[in-house]
Amino acid sequence: MAKTKRQLSDEPSIPETVRPVYNAIVGRTDAFCREHLNAEYEVLCRRLAGVLARKRPSPLPSGKQETWACGIVRTIGWVNFLDGNRDKAYMKLTAIDKAFGAAESTGQGKSKAIRSMLKIRQFDHRWTLPSHLDDISMIWMLEVNGLITDIRRYPRDAQVVAFQKG
Repeated sequence: MAKTKRQLSDEPSIPETVRPVYNAIVGRTDAFCREHLNAEYEVLCRRLAGVLARKRPSPLPSGKQETWACGIVRTIGWVNFLDGNRDKAYMKLTAIDKAFGAAESTGQGKSKAIRSMLKIRQFDHRWTLPSHLDDISMIWMLEVNGLITDIRRYPRDAQVVAFQKG
């Protein structure tokens, strides 16, 4: 079976009507992440931009591209405690606003809108950097027979079943 274009480039499928806006926003987030953060942030920002582009109707065509890029980076930074000074990649969230030329209230508002729209919260495993997943014990907690337990302490087959059940 031949590989599709999507499989080759590993890009998410983006509706053609939103593709130019998506490309412009991702260009900004990629450049920012390369200059100030790391590749893990770049991947998560691209993924978040893709989710927003595929949302129906996509909110990306409305508003400034710089503001969307700022809100996306700020959202991923917020989930991963970017301003917590625990990693090499450390930055105040307000510095993200300045880098994108957005007012602090604008960057914060766009990030809040994204988080509300997609129900993103801190410790959200969908938007946590892969290198941080082991540090967040909450995502490994599971209720088994009425007791909260760490699934990492169970045999691999039990972990696979738990993963399949979500």
